[in-house]
Amino acid sequence: MKKIVTVVGARPQFIKAAPVSRVIRDFYDEVLVHTGQHYDQNMSEVFFRQLNIPHPDINLNVGSASHGEQTAGIILKLEKVLQDEKPSLVVVYGDTNSTLAASVIAAKMLIPVAHIEAGLRNFDMSIQEEINRVVTDKLSTYLFAPTKTAVKNLTSEGIVSNVFHTGDVMYDALLYGLQCAQSCSDILIRLNLVSRGYCLATIHRAENTDNYDNLRNIIAALGQFDERVVFPIHPRTKKVIDSNNLDIPDNILLMPAVGYFEFILLESNARMIVTDSGGVQREAYCLKVPCITIFPTTSWVETVEDGWNKLAQASTASILDTYNSTYDLSRHNSHFGNGNAALEIVNIIKEYI
Repeated sequence: MKKIVTVVGARPQFIKAAPVSRVIRDFYDEVLVHTGQHYDQNMSEVFFRQLNIPHPDINLNVGSASHGEQTAGIILKLEKVLQDEKPSLVVVYGDTNSTLAASVIAAKMLIPVAHIEAGLRNFDMSIQEEINRVVTDKLSTYLFAPTKTAVKNLTSEGIVSNVFHTGDVMYDALLYGLQCAQSCSDILIRLNLVSRGYCLATIHRAENTDNYDNLRNIIAALGQFDERVVFPIHPRTKKVIDSNNLDIPDNILLMPAVGYFEFILLESNARMIVTDSGGVQREAYCLKVPCITIFPTTSWVETVEDGWNKLAQASTASILDTYNSTYDLSRHNSHFGNGNAALEIVNIIKEYI
């Protein structure tokens, strides 16, 4: 049986990889490699069991570091893995340093690379993730684009060979996870929440957390919302809040980060979502929940064009203006596929290797 090495570095990538891995393993010997780029205590035995995927076969334990050190560490350790495993294909996801490192070393070793979530662009090379995704797309043999916009982006860069519009594996994972969440979590009851009776907030990007003024502005804005704000806090965000003794307004429920299934249950029942996460933006769209994205740009332009997502600056006034604006929610399209992206991707892989 031919072998595929899948490389992931963070919990969101495990979630994206889950539906694909479930199909891959019907046809190939998959070696799941966790670079250890991010440590997440919510990745417990329950997490893997509910996603119906095994624990990683190999953990590189690279850990947090500067971009250069982290990327170099992954390349060094992954090279040995690829030499030992001799895969027919390396599969990478998204735009992390793990994705960049895996695509670089696989390409240098003449191993084909399949990039899932290819073609996404913010058109801002000051964003680290933009560098990662642009380079990965240049090095990839097979490019699986989640949206038509992603295909157009690749075409405009002259990348037209082996580009496939398959839909978004995130949507596959969301449909699977939501069924599980509804049967295994009572988080709404525990938090005394009423469906459509609260706003959900999630802030984690360095641009919004490492900049104290930005984080202070965001929290000040959330404090002026005329509803309860549920705020599962990212460790990076918590560190800044604690070190600066930042006051949290009474309407904000600051709570530890929750697991994937509890989070999507909070998403699906929120009246509005405030985030700086690309994944949360499109989950909000798929769940038909209005969204405010606190970031200058988005690679998920469809969510903005259809009126469900609005971009705001990291200023109190900008966020409040967006919060109080009117959303036109009359358009909603199947930009992210039909929930069968994983099957389409594996069927294409079967044609080529």
